[in-house]
Amino acid sequence: MSYTANFAPETLSRAEVDAQRGPLVLEFGTNWCGHCQRAQPSVQAVLAANDVPHVKVEDGSGRPLGRSFGVRLWPTLAFLKDGQELARVVRPTDTSELSQALSRILT
Repeated sequence: MSYTANFAPETLSRAEVDAQRGPLVLEFGTNWCGHCQRAQPSVQAVLAANDVPHVKVEDGSGRPLGRSFGVRLWPTLAFLKDGQELARVVRPTDTSELSQALSRILT
């Protein structure tokens, strides 16, 4: 699994995220968010070329996973390795910062 097209309600708990082995990209946002929509070409370009799990988490008030990561703006991408966040990109505008963050969890 690499790039995921749509945000979905939380399917993972924080404990499950923390227990994940290997690289994982969590993207917090919503399907109707303009910032999220504008970021998708860059996100897709970087993630589609890599076999890294990508989970799009529908975020909002009272959603525990987003709150546990301190998400304030959408989209927020958390780059994790073995359950630990190693990089974060908020409202990406191009592929360079995403590629840099992804490289941190692939090494």
